[in-house]
Amino acid sequence: MKETEIQDELASIRNLMERSSKFISLSGLSGILAGVYALIGAAVAYVLLNSSFDYADNTSGYAVVSLSMVTSLIAVAAIVLIASIVTGIILSVRKAKRKGQSVWSRTSRELLFHMAVPLISGGLLILIFIARGYYGVVAPATLIFYGLSLVAAGNFTFSGIKSLGLCEIILGLTAALFPGYGLYFWALGFGVLHIIYGSVMYLKYDK
Repeated sequence: MKETEIQDELASIRNLMERSSKFISLSGLSGILAGVYALIGAAVAYVLLNSSFDYADNTSGYAVVSLSMVTSLIAVAAIVLIASIVTGIILSVRKAKRKGQSVWSRTSRELLFHMAVPLISGGLLILIFIARGYYGVVAPATLIFYGLSLVAAGNFTFSGIKSLGLCEIILGLTAALFPGYGLYFWALGFGVLHIIYGSVMYLKYDK
C-alpha cells in the first residue's frame, strides 16, 4: 500500500473517531442569530433603563432600579434565552438531518450535562444576587458562568467553542472592574462575540 493511501486511511479513521466522540451538528447560523437576539434584547433593556432614570435627581451615575424594572429586564433576558435555545435546536436538528447524523446521542447528552452544571448553578446564584439587590454583579456573573459552560462543553464539540468561552470569561472579569457598564459588556459578549463566532463556524463547517 502506498504512503498516500495509508495517510488517507488514517485521515478517514481520525474523522470517524471525531464524529463519534464529538457533537458536530451545532449550527454556526444559530450562533449568529443568538447574537442578533442578544443585541436586540440589550437595546430594549437600554431603552427601559433610560426611560426610568431621572438624571436631574440622580448625580451618582447609577440608575435606581425598581422591582418592576428588574422584572421587565428578567423577562427580556428570558425571551432572548428562549429564542436562542429554540433557534439552536431547530437549526442543529436540520443540520444533523442534512448530514445524516443523530442529534440525541451519548455525546450530545454529555455536552448538555457539562453545559448545564455551570449554567444552572450560575443562574441560581444570579437569582440570589438579584433577590439581595446586587444588580451590579449580574452582567459579569452571567458572562463568567456562560463562559465556564462553553469551556466545559468544548470537550464534546468544536474546539472553537472553548475560545469563545475564554473570551466570555475575560469579558466578564473586565465587566466586574467597570460597574455601571454591565449592559454594554453584556451586549458585547452575548451579541458581538456570538455573531463573530457563529460567522466563523458557519463559513468553516456549515457551507
